[in-house]
Amino acid sequence: MFRKYDQNVRKAIKKGVYNPDAEHDACGIGFVANIKNIKTNNIVQDGLSILKNLTHRGAVGADPRAGDGCGILTQMPDKFLRKVAIENNIELPAEGHYGVGNLFLPKNSTKRNSYLSKIREIVEDENLT
Repeated sequence: MFRKYDQNVRKAIKKGVYNPDAEHDACGIGFVANIKNIKTNNIVQDGLSILKNLTHRGAVGADPRAGDGCGILTQMPDKFLRKVAIENNIELPAEGHYGVGNLFLPKNSTKRNSYLSKIREIVEDENLT
């Protein structure tokens, strides 16, 4: 499916989900998916297996100061998020029409409150809730 091409002249052809215009340098990734969009724990386990087997610089977190490392991207657990939202009196839009952020904030309360204030400001500026 993938064809080699000269850096200056793209000779690869678009085929299936492969698009040569999306080519760019990267240190490598692993990808696991169920093409029929069936959610299973097996997909997560396979993804974790890929992470365990990646040994390039990014996957071993060789430079902790740069935030370099690896992770796993999964579908949002809508049922779980709805349960937590209800417990916190939050109304969520339909599945696929909301986002979730994961923030790592400073332990220092002054810094943490300053960051949270800035985050709220940005959220409001983007007309989000």
